Amino acid sequence: MRPGLVLAAALLLLPAHSPARADAPPPPAPGPGAGSGAGTGSQLITAVAPSARATSGTVTWWERRGGRGWVRVGSAPARFGAGGLVPGDRRRQGTSTTPTGVYALPFAFGIEPAPAGTAYPYRRVTEASWWCQDNASRSYNRWVEPLPADCRASEAEHLVAYRAQYAHALVIAYNHRRPVRGRGAGIFLHVHGKGATAGCVSVPEEAMERILRWVRPAARPRISIGWAGA
Repeated sequence: MRPGLVLAAALLLLPAHSPARADAPPPPAPGPGAGSGAGTGSQLITAVAPSARATSGTVTWWERRGGRGWVRVGSAPARFGAGGLVPGDRRRQGTSTTPTGVYALPFAFGIEPAPAGTAYPYRRVTEASWWCQDNASRSYNRWVEPLPADCRASEAEHLVAYRAQYAHALVIAYNHRRPVRGRGAGIFLHVHGKGATAGCVSVPEEAMERILRWVRPAARPRISIGWAGA
């Protein structure tokens, strides 16, 4: 993609690994993409870094409203992986990189109760909640409760241990539907921690709460992740 192309439409029409800018409204009728979130919908979150090596950028959320087309609903500063961004189909587990692409948002979760007004499917984290990242496990890249015998605790995230980050979060369906071992697991949109993430996208807590109040299952929301220059 040419560096000067600025429409989020481009990201929706490209394969999941393509870098793109997403700082302008998406088109009235999003075309098919290669990410797991391909298809039509009326809500879109764009997460954009200034370059592939950047660890910060902007998250913006958009809604399609009848004759008005796409309307910007809100935006917030974002953080990305400590290793920058990388094409989703080339990502390797353990590299702290954020995968680019267009992805569905299967469900929300959190240690804290869902913000008032949340309509999206929301799962509360308990002491028994883990996200399995063990490549040898049948539960790879899945929420498990309790931790199964074939998923080593050293290769899983104990969700309740991340009280700030997972106060509220949305699952990003990267490598989720048919997981490829070694590509990475546990990619979320969550609340800021102390710095860059291990591969997720993060926003301030207030922004995360606003997003959770805004997303609706019927709108089939997706997240589009990319960087500004190709």
